[in-house]
Amino acid sequence: MVIKCAVLGCSNRKDREKDFKYYRLPAIVSNQGEECEKLSSERRREWLANMNQCFKNKNLDNVRICSEHFVSGKKADLYDRTNPDWCPTLWLGGSNPEPVVSTPLHSATPHVDRYKRVQERSKRKRLELIQNDEESTFESSDSGCEGVASQTDMDGIFINSMDSEIRRLREENLKLKKDNVVCLSKEDFEGNCEKVKHLTGLSTFALLMTLFSYLEPHLQPSGVLDQFRMMILTLMRLRLNLSVLFLSYEFGISQSSVSRIFSSVIDTMFARMKPFIHWPERETLQKTMPMQFRKHFGKRCCVIIDCFEVFIERPSNLKARAETWSSYKHHNTIKFLIGITPQGTVSFISRGWGGRVSDKYITEHSGFLNNIVPGDLILADRGFDIRDSVGTLCAQVNIPAFTKGRNQLSPTDVETTRNIANVRIHVERVIGTVRQKYSFLNGTIPIRFLMTKDSDFTVIDKIAHVCCSLVNLNDSVVDFN
Repeated sequence: MVIKCAVLGCSNRKDREKDFKYYRLPAIVSNQGEECEKLSSERRREWLANMNQCFKNKNLDNVRICSEHFVSGKKADLYDRTNPDWCPTLWLGGSNPEPVVSTPLHSATPHVDRYKRVQERSKRKRLELIQNDEESTFESSDSGCEGVASQTDMDGIFINSMDSEIRRLREENLKLKKDNVVCLSKEDFEGNCEKVKHLTGLSTFALLMTLFSYLEPHLQPSGVLDQFRMMILTLMRLRLNLSVLFLSYEFGISQSSVSRIFSSVIDTMFARMKPFIHWPERETLQKTMPMQFRKHFGKRCCVIIDCFEVFIERPSNLKARAETWSSYKHHNTIKFLIGITPQGTVSFISRGWGGRVSDKYITEHSGFLNNIVPGDLILADRGFDIRDSVGTLCAQVNIPAFTKGRNQLSPTDVETTRNIANVRIHVERVIGTVRQKYSFLNGTIPIRFLMTKDSDFTVIDKIAHVCCSLVNLNDSVVDFN
């Protein structure tokens, strides 16, 4: 679109007269205070009034005025109200005299002369104040005695003191801004376990500081937040599923910085907290076996397994959309296999799989069976029909009996199913704890978290592992007695 001047009778166009500048109509500034809004509204009205045209059927955003209609060749600042170029004044619709290119500023129009006289008077006053101030300082140093200061001297002293006060207030304002940005420091959490639990999911401040001491040497400095607040930002997002925008407001940093810090801290936590999820030795399991397991299964039970699904955004790729569609959840999901010990700690967490994959397939291909040793007993739900795979390892899997092909279960099957259900409920409780404590897994995960970069693990794989590791730091949901 060719930009041309909208003033009646002006034929300047940007493609022909390239020496001119073209200005839009002043916008009404409504986000910088009432005074600024009032001043900008008045300026816009004067521009439209001086142009003396009707823009009824024209978009005002497309209206341009060339610099030829300003005395100095450019528009003045918004707050320079007395400047003759605060609005266009020259050659507007033929009402002004013929333009003279060489016309000096002081002889263009009467109000320009007035503006120049005001500026010259202000300049003379400033010079007089400076000279009087220097003379009074010189006289006081020579005489060494105190006298009554003149009004000019008082004005000079007052101006100097005001300048010093303004500088002091500016420095104080900058300091306060920096202090206000520093939020959620160690002192804010110290002695407030309720705040620690609500914002991070950890039970005590001592546990929070222990985790920070473990991670601190490996956290990469961000330049905008200290290492403790980087960890708090990450835990808050996992715990409360806060948006990047909200965290940027809360911590006083940009959204890109929040995303970068979150990814960096998750990588560090995933690498350092891998030992928090481990498969215990058989002797350790037997020594600490809860009584309700001993009563029904002896000391053979080593793990209870189940799968949980996390919602994801709908992929644009048709193949990925089909592989992640869960007929059970009626949504695109990724599925994790989780295993807990009879003591209630997470001992295994798989990578994320497409929601379409069966529980049996994940169990046989996720590396879970590599932890099974002969004689182990696995408790699972009906979907885990893995007797053949487990049998090759000389182990056993107990799942509730099926009613398919018969009218009712036998008394033995009923009792076995009841015993399995009484203890298998603990894996549901652990999964519920993971998702309630860290509600990030309850939301809809963005597709970018399902992509890998430098490692074989996706971001959501790392997040699931970190959340389970954090749950292991808290008290178990299973009662030993």
